[in-house]
Amino acid sequence: MQAIDLKTQVNNLVQLQRIDAQIYALRNEQESLPKEIEALTASFAAEKERLAEVEKKSLDLQKQKKDKDLDLAAKEEAMKKLQSQLYQLKTNKEYQAMLKQIDDSKADVSVVEDKILQILDQMDKLKAEVDKEKQKLKEEENKFNTRKQAIEERIKEIESGLAQLDTQRKQATPNIDPKILAQYERILQSRDGLAIVSVSDNSCSGCNMFVPPQVINLIKMYERLITCEVCNRILYIDDESR
Repeated sequence: MQAIDLKTQVNNLVQLQRIDAQIYALRNEQESLPKEIEALTASFAAEKERLAEVEKKSLDLQKQKKDKDLDLAAKEEAMKKLQSQLYQLKTNKEYQAMLKQIDDSKADVSVVEDKILQILDQMDKLKAEVDKEKQKLKEEENKFNTRKQAIEERIKEIESGLAQLDTQRKQATPNIDPKILAQYERILQSRDGLAIVSVSDNSCSGCNMFVPPQVINLIKMYERLITCEVCNRILYIDDESR
C-alpha cells in the first residue's frame, strides 16, 4: 500500500479550503438576499398602507361633507318654508314665534356651514398629505424595483459562481485521501466553513489561541494531521509566510 504524502495532502486541503471559503461566503449571501427582498417588500407594503390610510380619511371626509351638504340643504329648505309662512300669520304673537323659529333655523344653518368649512379645511390638508404620500410612494417604488432587480441579478451571479466552484471542488477532492477528506468535511460543517487554518505568530488563525512550540514542531513533521486544541481545526504552517 502506497504511503500518503501528508504534506501534499495538507496542501490539497488548503486549496480545497480556498474553494470552500468562497462557497460558504456565497451561500451565506444567497440565503440573506431573499430575506432582504422580504424586508423591502414589507417596507414598500407599509408605505402603501400609509397612503391607503390617508386616502381613507380623505374619503371619510368627503362622505361627511356630502352628509353635511344634505343636512344644510334640508335646513335651508325648512328655513325658506318658515319664511314663506311668515307673512301669512295674523297675530303679532304668531309672528314673533315664527321669527324665533326662523332665527333658530338660521343658527342651525350657521352651525352646519361652520362644520362644512372645517371639513373643507381638513380636506385641503389631507389632499396635500395624500399628494405627498403618493410622491413618496412613487419614489419608494422606484427604489424598491431598482434594488429588487439588483438583488435578483446578484442571486443569478451567485448561482453561476456556485456552479463554477462546485466544478472546481469536484476536481479538487479526488486528490485528497478519503479519510482525510471526511475529517476535513466534518470540521467544515461544524466550524462555519473553515476547517483548516494556518499558524501565524504562534497562534491559531481560526480562534487566535496560542499554539505551543512543540505542537508547531508536530505540524512541521507531517506525520499526522494536527488540530487546534481549542477550536479543533486542522493546523498547517504556511511555507510562504515563513
